[in-house]
Amino acid sequence: MVSTPFTYSDIILKELDLVALETELKKRWPYRDLWFRKQNDIWDNYSNFIYHTQEFENLIERIEFTVKKFDLNKKHFFYYTVNRWYNYWSCRAVEQIFTGLEGVIAAENKKDRLVDFSIQRVKFDLKTTKFPRGFGWNLKYAQSHEQKLIKWLYLNQSMGRRFHTENRLFLIVYSSDGYHYKLKAEIAWLRTVVENYVAQFTPEQLKRPHIDETKPAYSDIIWAIR
Repeated sequence: MVSTPFTYSDIILKELDLVALETELKKRWPYRDLWFRKQNDIWDNYSNFIYHTQEFENLIERIEFTVKKFDLNKKHFFYYTVNRWYNYWSCRAVEQIFTGLEGVIAAENKKDRLVDFSIQRVKFDLKTTKFPRGFGWNLKYAQSHEQKLIKWLYLNQSMGRRFHTENRLFLIVYSSDGYHYKLKAEIAWLRTVVENYVAQFTPEQLKRPHIDETKPAYSDIIWAIR
């Protein structure tokens, strides 16, 4: 298999077909929500082809090729890669929804990992995540203690080189059947959730995670519940 040239900024600038992308993302649904190992730089480098692979069938081919080339555990690398792919393209879709709305401005520097867009001049790094079991509390408690959940998310997600204490906007998906991860593929439905949030947004609603008091950050949670 011949590798295609990849420029991250080129991918970011490309307009996505959200209808087609939703179809591709839902092809991941038959597989369990497993990781087998924590995300790490080595396996990230092995699987960075996710950034220029939108079609699920092509993704499977690239996984098989990489497993053979580097003699990796097939099952572990499969789940590691499909999860990264699923999360990345879902987040890209949601980001595009945001930046298409009035009052939302995309980041000028497409390679800035700390800022995806701004809402009413408040800059945010978007984090789309399923409701975290590790938080230790149920949905009702989390919704009434958002600041506590926000601090937990800052301290327990996006670790290593992905960690930062700048502004974050968390889109948390929660499904009553427990399959929270599937909602990341419901792009058309997520559009309505995002539109409602942006229409009612005010900077005064933001919360402080209180991680680094020398440089205050602001955050909020968008609940996507079904």
